[in-house]
This record gives sequence, structure tokens and C-alpha cells, in this order.
Amino acid sequence: MKLAMLGPIAWRTPPRHYGPWELVTSLLTEGLVARGVDVTLFATRDSLTSAVLDGVSPRGYEEDPTMDGRVWEALHASHALARSGEFDLVHNQMDWLPLAFHEHSRAPLLTTIHGFSGPGILPAYAASGSAFVSISDADRSPGLDYAATIHHGIDLAALPYRAVPSEELVVFGRVHPDKGTATAIEIARRAGRRLIICGIVQDEGYFRSHVEPHVDGDRVVFLGSVGPEQRAQVLGSAAALLHPIAFDEPFGLSVVEAMACGTPVVAYARGSMREVVDDGVTGYLVDDVAAAVAAVAEAVALDRAAVSAQAARRFGVARMVSDYLAVYERLVDSGTRAL
Repeated sequence: MKLAMLGPIAWRTPPRHYGPWELVTSLLTEGLVARGVDVTLFATRDSLTSAVLDGVSPRGYEEDPTMDGRVWEALHASHALARSGEFDLVHNQMDWLPLAFHEHSRAPLLTTIHGFSGPGILPAYAASGSAFVSISDADRSPGLDYAATIHHGIDLAALPYRAVPSEELVVFGRVHPDKGTATAIEIARRAGRRLIICGIVQDEGYFRSHVEPHVDGDRVVFLGSVGPEQRAQVLGSAAALLHPIAFDEPFGLSVVEAMACGTPVVAYARGSMREVVDDGVTGYLVDDVAAAVAAVAEAVALDRAAVSAQAARRFGVARMVSDYLAVYERLVDSGTRAL
């Protein structure tokens, strides 16, 4: 099989620090190449891969303020689809834009929907000839047909199990009201534990008014966006991960990564969390601050080895690769652009 992997270009693939779509694209691409699939990765030209690399964007547009992301995404999608006739399948990982030009794809098109930014983009999905994969059942749109739900996989080797954690809590993700960073600060305060905050500042006003005033370098520490090596250390050393989201999370990579290290999770029961967290085994699902504070005491008493083992069973990258290969084979065998 010859596969075109049409990756996102906000960040390098794999990302240096932040870039969840780029991270999943990289893990899947490398896993497919290891299985013998002939993959061409369309990504930024500075990306690192064992696949054949092609692209037009010199770097991620989020890493260069002089670049207009709209322009470079359009050039990127156009370039990849112009070569689509060379492949058995095009796997789109870069959101709705390639779907607007699906008629120019000369190979079947599969799109992983990493999350809907809003209902306004749905016409591009509904009118396309692509098949779709959702990353959780919770993130499915009722108006679309799906080939499968495939939960993300993670690199277990990069997230080693840690049996003895510190006493501190961690919140890991975009600093944004959706991610509940300020709520995590309140939960940690009421639980009597230090909090480590990691993530890019996506909402500067929210950070300045609701987060930064509490950052004292002692009880609340802000590390910013961290790279892969520090990511494993921070997640693995935490007593528990807080995930008090204020939106319907499509998946939640940091939740799974923490569990792989043995770190249990206390998450608000929204979006995919009921699919990702095994309540009472890998963490606890709650609905408010008071319940989260109570759940912290229960979560830190969970068997960390059991947490890690469950995450490995459910979310290893090998499982993700196998799931996608099964969908690829059905699409190619069907000879159509959708199942």
C-alpha cells in the first residue's frame, strides 16, 4: 500500500513541545513505516520522519509570526492533493481545508477528525467525499457517517512507569478557560497540595487575570510548554493529574500519557472522559470542585502499577496503528472514496 499522510503544519512533526495533532500524526506515521507501509508524509519541511517527507511550508506557522497560517495551509493541501494520484489512499490529519477540495483527490480520502472548532465548519465535512474517523465516540457529529472510532495511541517507551511520585498535583494542557487551569488551582488549594502547571498560554487575558496572580513559584508553579523529556518527568512524578475541563474534550492526550506513567487522573466527566478514564481504576470522574477535592484523596491511593498497565493495554501506539490499517484496507478494497 502507498499512503499519503497529509499532516497538519501549525507545528513541526513531531512537535518540539506543543502540537497534539502533529504528535499523533508522527506516531502513526512511524508505526506504519515500521509495519512495512510505504508512507509519504506531507508536513513542514523541517519535520523528522522515517517516511518519505514532502511539503512546501519551511516550518510550522505557529513557530514563525511572519507566516500566515491560512495561506500556508492552502498551499500545503493543494500540493499534497496534486500528488494524490500516486497513492492508494490519502489520510487527512489537518482539519477541514482539504475536504473543500476533495474532488481534486485522485485517491480515496480518509479524514481523522481531531475535534470540531465550531459548527460553522460542518458544511465542509458534510459535502465531502471523505470517509471519517472519530477520536472518541463522544466527539461524533450526528450528521456524519464514520468508518470507525480510533482512540489515539501513545509512545509507551517515552512515558516510563514511576512507582513513587511526589505529593504535588499537575495540570497539563493549554492555559485556557476550556482546560480549567484556574479551576485546577482552586482544587489543589483546597486539597492542600502544590500544583504544577504546564502548557502554552492560549488565552493571554485569562492567564493574566485568573492564573498568573496565583503563581508564586512555591504552591503554584508555572513551567510553560515543556518538551517530550520533561513531559514524562512532570507527568510521572505527580501524585495525580487534574483535568477539570469546561468543554467537551474530544480525547485528552495528557490524560492518557499521565496514566501510562502510573499517575491517576481526576477529570470532569465531559466529552471523551468517560471513554478514556476507567472510573475507580485509572482515576475518578467528577462534576465539580468539591467532588474533585474529595477524589484527589482517593486517586492518590490507587495502585499506580494497575493504572499504568491499563493505559498500556488500551492506548499503546501499536493498537492505534492496527486499527488504522484495518480501516485503510477496507477503504482501498472498496475502491470508493467513502465506506
